[in-house]
Amino acid sequence: MGFQKFRAKHLFDGYTMRDDQYVLIMNEDSTVEEIVPLQEAGDDIQYYDGILSPGFINCHCHLELSHMKGKIPEHTGLITFLLEVVKNRNYSQEIIYDAIAKAEDEMLKGGIVAVGDICNTTFSIPQKTKGRIWYHNFIEATGSLPDFADLRFNNCIDVFKEFAKQYAVPVDSNSIVPHAPYSISEPLWEKIIGFPGNQLLTIHNQESAAENEWFLNKTGDFKRLYEELKMDVSFFEAPGTSSLAFHLPKFISNQQLLLVHNVATSEEDIAFAKTIHNKLFWCLCPNANLYISNQLPDPDLFIKNNCTIVVGTDSLASNHSLSILSELKTLHTHFPSIAIERLLTWATLNGAKALQMDSFLGSFEKGKKPGVTVLQEDLTTIKYIF
Repeated sequence: MGFQKFRAKHLFDGYTMRDDQYVLIMNEDSTVEEIVPLQEAGDDIQYYDGILSPGFINCHCHLELSHMKGKIPEHTGLITFLLEVVKNRNYSQEIIYDAIAKAEDEMLKGGIVAVGDICNTTFSIPQKTKGRIWYHNFIEATGSLPDFADLRFNNCIDVFKEFAKQYAVPVDSNSIVPHAPYSISEPLWEKIIGFPGNQLLTIHNQESAAENEWFLNKTGDFKRLYEELKMDVSFFEAPGTSSLAFHLPKFISNQQLLLVHNVATSEEDIAFAKTIHNKLFWCLCPNANLYISNQLPDPDLFIKNNCTIVVGTDSLASNHSLSILSELKTLHTHFPSIAIERLLTWATLNGAKALQMDSFLGSFEKGKKPGVTVLQEDLTTIKYIF
């Protein structure tokens, strides 16, 4: 069997940053053979001026919204953004399919090898069946009105069945998940959480301060959301807690959960979360947060509390690109004390663990097929090389 040998100024293996005295050896079928000291590597070594890294994991994306790039103005706030998505997401299937294909091309060029993708429709199936990127498909349920819980959940099951039937991956690569705590009725919660095999879930969490305000006092900008959607939510009684304290106890403790955005998450929320759930991943999507509300979560807060952090791009409706490298660059710019090594861990091994793909992605360990990328030390460019 032939080998490919790679060396760079730095080699990030998924755990630690090594210097240029190590060589990554890959089999011709793209599996990792080993990492060896330079003096043991022999000849025919390809050298790159940058950082060698495993392929990136995009833990939160809405691929089917790719046709909405540039359609929604920036900095309008979450409620206006949500209303604009509802108004503007319906285009011809040809336009949607073409945008999905182009978006996947962009992710591949950006070194992304796996994606946690939010799905409200089956539009992304034709592209995903090409098998160019690994996906976990989060079939997203929405429905605040209890009377419509059966209808909304049955629609999700129909989408779920299409993914399970047509998308050639194991059945456990698909889940039915709640959109957000403010968009799920109690009967719908019960159906989602109890769905057989639902062991990997995700939810939009505390994307804005208004979300907490709604659950604390039933006040704030979310009143406008329901009014503009002409939804009667008079039945809802605010529990008097933060959004996270309201929804997290609804999940079963052995269900692995990705909490996405976390812009308005407090240290008290994190402490509470740790007391009731031990399979949490905290997903940061900084460019989308800046696009929508010009705010950012505080990663130092999550680092301080030993949270497992991962990274996502969100959709092209709320971002200028689907680039994990760009997300890392934004985090490094706003929080320069965070080491590049730590950022890369979030984007590789942590992400693979979050999507339950770490047996074959996320790190340069023997037998894995994580992909090989090279990126510049200033986080400006990346190239997928093997």
